[in-house]
Amino acid sequence: MTLTSRQTTAEVPWAKRYARRLVATDFLVLVWVVFGVQIAWFGFDSAAVSGSVADLAIGYTAVSLGIIVAWLVVLALYDTRDHRYIGTGSAEYRRIVDASIRLFAFVAIVAYVFKVDLARGYVFIAFPLGTVVLMFSRWIWRQWLNAQRWNGNYSAQVLLVGSRSSVEHLAGELARHPEEGYRVVAVCVPDGRAGETIGGTGVPVVGKITDALAALDTTGADTVAVTSSEELGAQAVRELSWGLEGGRQHLIVAPSLTQINGPRIHTRPVAGLPLIHVEMPRYEGATHFLKRAFDLVGAALLTAVLSPVLVAIAVAVKATSAGPVLYRQERIGQNGEPFRMLKFRSMRVNADAELAALLERQGTSDKPLFKVENDPRVTSIGHFLRKHSLDEFPQLFNVLLGTMSLVGPRPQREGEVALYDDAARRRLLLKPGMSGLWQVGGRSSLGWEDAIRLDLYYVENWSMTGDMVILWRTVKAVLRPGHDAH
Repeated sequence: MTLTSRQTTAEVPWAKRYARRLVATDFLVLVWVVFGVQIAWFGFDSAAVSGSVADLAIGYTAVSLGIIVAWLVVLALYDTRDHRYIGTGSAEYRRIVDASIRLFAFVAIVAYVFKVDLARGYVFIAFPLGTVVLMFSRWIWRQWLNAQRWNGNYSAQVLLVGSRSSVEHLAGELARHPEEGYRVVAVCVPDGRAGETIGGTGVPVVGKITDALAALDTTGADTVAVTSSEELGAQAVRELSWGLEGGRQHLIVAPSLTQINGPRIHTRPVAGLPLIHVEMPRYEGATHFLKRAFDLVGAALLTAVLSPVLVAIAVAVKATSAGPVLYRQERIGQNGEPFRMLKFRSMRVNADAELAALLERQGTSDKPLFKVENDPRVTSIGHFLRKHSLDEFPQLFNVLLGTMSLVGPRPQREGEVALYDDAARRRLLLKPGMSGLWQVGGRSSLGWEDAIRLDLYYVENWSMTGDMVILWRTVKAVLRPGHDAH
């Protein structure tokens, strides 16, 4: 989803408070890292900087102070604390890296021009370490901010204006992701009547589109988000913006683009029109070769490191129930090709033959992706294996054989694939994954529509950086499974 806003950090009260906290922690991080590296490299004596400049007589303490101040300034210049980038996505981290690299280059150029002989170890440790610790501190702050946003705090209070269908869709998307920082408090639609709610969102309708400005005062909203509507032309949007109070009320234009990741979207002003360019995903070439190389190296390393665990699980499965250690099931892979997916057996032998009767007894035999609640087929060790996803470890061999990827869409059965429409079949453009957005976004609690939505989002927006993030979230999900893991 793409939101284009006119507001600035200085105009958002909560963002100013949050930015001040980031400045404080950034300062503490840089003092700890830069002076820590100085002490580790030179000891507690402040060594003098050597160089060919005649009157050069400064110590590394002064250099460290200068680097800290310059680093803080560069972080501000690159908008690393701007409300548009904090809290979600990778833009905040990218800007921290960009700012740090440019400061490192500036220090190197200054040292070369003025022939200042800075200790290489001091410089080459301080900058990378400082960048990593800065990003870690921002990640900690992000967890706190996301928790606040789930409680309705530290978010823009949004009034949606547009057609019923577009408003309902956008309200649902924003409600699904409160960590993005937009909380919908009311809507205005062409035939709006006060007292009703929009769709199944529960958001109140406060009037027609022409009532938008008055609705800002009655609802306490500070942001107007304009969606698609036949009654809202370019002139109407301009007139709406003229009626907003500068610095307190803000305008957002939400194009009809959802499930599209930020790096694929580029805005280019042409003849006064903000044209949005959307790059089409590619499923071949160097990036896919890199993904395959990453899969091979990652699967090989994980297999080697986890080999004692694999052996221990195999022994436990064999000792606690009769039957083979591994369970093989046909799944549909890339481009619709079937393959045999491996898992540690977590159910009794011939469990598949009992599935239809159990689902029918449960009343979910006609619904895809439904699992049996309190499944009697699961073995004593199987409950633990399934909760922590340990039964899926043999899929590392599927990755090595090339039928699966470490990260990808959910591997599905032939019967589920038969239910695909044209959009859902795009899931088959990539290899199914051991993990994916479905694994870290709900697991067993996901319904059919949500599983399709998450997989399509991954297929349309996949990247190596995204795969790294999903793998990190998978590790947390395995170590600390939630109530939706069974």
